[in-house]
Amino acid sequence: MSGIRPTGFLHLGNYFGAIKNYIKMQDEFECYFMIADWHSLTTHPDTKELKNNVRRVVAEHLACGLDPDKTAFYAQSQLRETAELYLYLNMLAYTGELEKTVTFKDKVRQHPDNINAGLLTYPVLQAADILLHRASLVPVGKDQEQHLEMARTFGNRFNYRYGEVFPEPRAFNYGGELVKVPGLDGSGKMSKSENQMSTLYLSDEDEAIRKKIMKCKTDSGPTSANSAKPDYIENIFLLMKLVSNSDTTAHFEQNFNECTIRYGEMKKQLAEDMIKFIKPIREKTAEILDNEVLLQSVLEKGAAKAGQSARKTMEIVREAIGLNY
Repeated sequence: MSGIRPTGFLHLGNYFGAIKNYIKMQDEFECYFMIADWHSLTTHPDTKELKNNVRRVVAEHLACGLDPDKTAFYAQSQLRETAELYLYLNMLAYTGELEKTVTFKDKVRQHPDNINAGLLTYPVLQAADILLHRASLVPVGKDQEQHLEMARTFGNRFNYRYGEVFPEPRAFNYGGELVKVPGLDGSGKMSKSENQMSTLYLSDEDEAIRKKIMKCKTDSGPTSANSAKPDYIENIFLLMKLVSNSDTTAHFEQNFNECTIRYGEMKKQLAEDMIKFIKPIREKTAEILDNEVLLQSVLEKGAAKAGQSARKTMEIVREAIGLNY
């Protein structure tokens, strides 16, 4: 089980950090992939564009290869059972532990005028999303590990108080390091909503991709053979490894080690390879967005699948608590 907030356009980091794994997982596991529209309300209370944003997330996932016939792909608000489980788990969550979460502290700094209760209990709602399907595997990034630990905590507290209902969810990433795609400015990671010139979106036009990559920070090149790469140069090579063929990457690695590298040439090559990767996704997304019937049917089909799982879990939960009048 995993989810993504519909608070901006999907980018290269979303693809290599999450969606690529989703596409692999859908052939091996029973998968529940959710668009977290309720979660988005904690920081984006204006909902004028919410429906369009949800539809875009659906279209972009389908364009990347997610198959709604193999997964339950749905919007969080379509499962009202989530809210019920969220209520029960809130009785098992303590204010002090919620106030200490890193993401809550970050959001308080970012949104000082909107420190709402939903922001504080965000990890509880996230736990409800996971536990609702009694999921055992959760593909998450480093920044969500604390929330996953809290989901285990709340599930275990429920089990201790009411009897064994929930398995312990754990992070899952096929045994390798999670891909963290760096921002083009060499600092931090790509973001859906911040520093747009440092982020490559799956919706970017060809010229925008060229412009962004050509602005990547470089220097005059190495002065000694086989020297270590500065972080901002390492970032360019990492991006190239994601979208270019191995021969291309090896060519520029050799040039760097021999102190003959021309970064302008490398960035031009990277830009063309990036366009070759992003363009089909962008065009497929646009095609899907024009198909309102398809978008609606995907969400309805996903909600029906996820709803079966949710209702089954909540029957067990109510029985365990004793709310089965």
